[in-house]
Amino acid sequence: MSEPAKTWPADGPGVLVLPSGRLVRGRGLRAPQPPGPEPEFGVYLLGGPPPAKPWEARWLRWPDFRLPADRAEARAVLGEVWERAAAERVELACAGGRGRTGTALALLAVLDGVPAGEAVAYVRRGYDQRAVETPWQKRYVRRFTV
Repeated sequence: MSEPAKTWPADGPGVLVLPSGRLVRGRGLRAPQPPGPEPEFGVYLLGGPPPAKPWEARWLRWPDFRLPADRAEARAVLGEVWERAAAERVELACAGGRGRTGTALALLAVLDGVPAGEAVAYVRRGYDQRAVETPWQKRYVRRFTV
């Protein structure tokens, strides 16, 4: 399968390859932005509003070490991320890039067909071995349904 020109390189920093071939970049905002192309769309999983970005961005209120403040909104936003990742460079980011970002990536994996009980392991293999940090984040992923 050849990658569309507007998505991430599959071997780029923080890029998770979903089973469908969609590519999504996860990262921590405390680290410098990775080299290479900028995102076309970003979702920022933070307790407070993110800094302004030169690309289209959404804020999903999600306090550190917790779950999204509005789970229905989280489902809708992640559905949009999944759709847009088919043809655009999309990134998900929180402060550190592991807990909230890993959880959101695991939810995307479920939307992409990974069984909910296997999604955390999938993200740990393909993104960061310490992704999804808390027991309640793991439980949220296990209970997430399409």
